[in-house]
Amino acid sequence: MMIHPLSDVQSAHIGTGTKVWQFAIVLKGAVIGQDCNINCHTLIESNAVIGDRVTVKPGVFIWDGVILEDDVMVGPNATFTNDKWPKSKNASYTQLPTKVKRGASIGANATILCGIEIGDFAMIGAGAVVTKNVPSRALMVGSPAKIAGWMNEDGTKMQQQGDHFVDNKGNKWSVIDSELKKL
Repeated sequence: MMIHPLSDVQSAHIGTGTKVWQFAIVLKGAVIGQDCNINCHTLIESNAVIGDRVTVKPGVFIWDGVILEDDVMVGPNATFTNDKWPKSKNASYTQLPTKVKRGASIGANATILCGIEIGDFAMIGAGAVVTKNVPSRALMVGSPAKIAGWMNEDGTKMQQQGDHFVDNKGNKWSVIDSELKKL
């Protein structure tokens, strides 16, 4: 584990091999797994959970209720929201959990509204605004984000062949009820 001396790490729950860089703030109670890379100018609140081998690039704030599963990538200045109806001194604030599942990637400057789930190996394009749940392996782009393709586990785009998709291992997939299903 490497904690830069110019960071403010108050949590005791940091996994082995994790690096926390300068000007990062990790509040007491936050959980960060093994072999993560927490870049400079980041904030991780007390009730945030980060799995193993996660990369959080500069300018990202991980609020209470955000869960990043193993092997997630969060690009620079990606934004998680923590209040569906933001207002100063909001007495009726309700924390809605946000979950980013295993192997998903979030591009630079993407905005992720609170209370949603991003599926396994999904990819959120740079600048996308995610307003609803994202199916596993979906490539999401635009504002609001819409499905623009389907992803392999290695982050490359699946190839479309007629009415189905083929992954980089030769497996065939089909979209059924807005979700990708292996044939």
